[in-house]
Amino acid sequence: MKNTLKNIAYNCRKATWLIEKKQIGGITIREKLELKVHLAGCSECRMFEQQSIVINKLVRDLFHELQITKGIKLDGDFKKKMHDQIMTISNYGKT
Repeated sequence: MKNTLKNIAYNCRKATWLIEKKQIGGITIREKLELKVHLAGCSECRMFEQQSIVINKLVRDLFHELQITKGIKLDGDFKKKMHDQIMTISNYGKT
């Protein structure tokens, strides 16, 4: 158990992956706990999370504004490719 907590506490790569996964579609209770433990001791990842939230909000707002003002929509093929890439990335930490 002690080793597991140590691995979680010092794994910034997994923490940043969980931060992004959390924003895309959610994380499990275990992942939430792991992320909370890591963020408690890592100011860099806390900053990354804050920046990531702001960037994702800006992109969503910009895209929404473009859809309304210019009628821009993504075609089905692009949406499918994007979805497939997200699913591939979201399965990254499950090994």
